[in-house]
Amino acid sequence: MQFNVSGHLEYTVRFPSTLILNIHAQKNSGQLILQENFVVQPPLARVEEFQLTDGCSRFVRLETGNAAQFTIDYTATVDCSHEIVPANTIDQTPVGEMDRSAIPYLFPSRYCQSDRLSRLAWDLFGGIPHPYDKVLAIVDWIHDNVEYVIGSTDSETSAYDTVTQRTGVCRDFAHLGIALCRALNIPARYFSGYAYQLDPPDFHACFECFVGGKWFLFDATGLAPLNGLVRIGTGRDAADSAVASTFGRVQCTLMTVDCQLAPNQQFEPLGRTQLSRNGLSLGSGRVQNSN
Repeated sequence: MQFNVSGHLEYTVRFPSTLILNIHAQKNSGQLILQENFVVQPPLARVEEFQLTDGCSRFVRLETGNAAQFTIDYTATVDCSHEIVPANTIDQTPVGEMDRSAIPYLFPSRYCQSDRLSRLAWDLFGGIPHPYDKVLAIVDWIHDNVEYVIGSTDSETSAYDTVTQRTGVCRDFAHLGIALCRALNIPARYFSGYAYQLDPPDFHACFECFVGGKWFLFDATGLAPLNGLVRIGTGRDAADSAVASTFGRVQCTLMTVDCQLAPNQQFEPLGRTQLSRNGLSLGSGRVQNSN
């Protein structure tokens, strides 16, 4: 499935600063970049794209120099290979046999304090035998017990705060899902991306769980179809996958995001009701080789 994605950001600068962006679609086994364009106006002192050692997210570091304001435009056409896996074929994988790359996603992290939510997780979901079914139950519980309220949380809100306050936005829903999964010995990681049919359009957050040797997508908000997601960032939590990290005095004054079907594409949304029968995977999150 091919999607046209775009992001437009406008910034003002008080003094020379550094900005690290994470808005590029990933290049990996589940996503092929057919075309993309990244433009900064006016040209800044330095613009550098880089990847970390995990080979997933694509970051851009910008040095503002003496610029007082600047704009960023990113556009791409991305071919996403969403793999549908019958739920009854998804095996359990004991921690002792788990792929080593998934092990870091078992541990607590800054926003996902799985150690503090262990008792709640086992009380609510410990009696469910299969890990995949546990995750579905977690998704349903969050959707039914946490209210989606724009502006109800901030950058300091953690999974523990969300389960206490029972309000949040997509980032908070994802953090809570990750924390509850990790508390049940299920590797889980944060997913940020572009989302088709998300209203209003924005960068979207959900989470993935490693079950039966694959990473499967889940979204407790239910705001966008899972097969309409284009991956940007992957990490332990939002600290690893922030859209923008600023070092200095840089302020975002405008942000617009869009995700549309490319021409001649036919789309049938995959929602929560289908997940009982089929899991959905969007590649490995590992970077593809580029020439």
